[in-house]
Amino acid sequence: MKKALFVVAFVIAALVVNGQAKDTTTMQKKSTTTTKATTTTVTNEKSIRTAVKVTELQKSITDNIAKDYAGYTIKGATSVTLNNNVTYEVVIVKGTATETLVYDKDGMFVKKLPQNAVKPAPKKK
Repeated sequence: MKKALFVVAFVIAALVVNGQAKDTTTMQKKSTTTTKATTTTVTNEKSIRTAVKVTELQKSITDNIAKDYAGYTIKGATSVTLNNNVTYEVVIVKGTATETLVYDKDGMFVKKLPQNAVKPAPKKK
């Protein structure tokens, strides 16, 4: 009898967890649909992140940083490909201040990311 109760409780718990997972997925898809028109960083699809050497950044990106962020140095850069859309995330530092800037494939400034939204790029081998 105890075994039967345990099995029933386990099945109910599994159904509850599964039901919650489906609800979360539905909410995320709705969120992506509504925010996709204003920003391209909130999606459910996986992005491909590739480390980029600072010397390989476009001249327009380095020129923009030198002009608008005088005194900052480029610490690192990452190429992010999502839905065939390429952006560059560039980390710049000045003393203890760190900023992450996003540029499009043409080297045009898009936005500055909040500090907690930055994911590290994979290390090159």
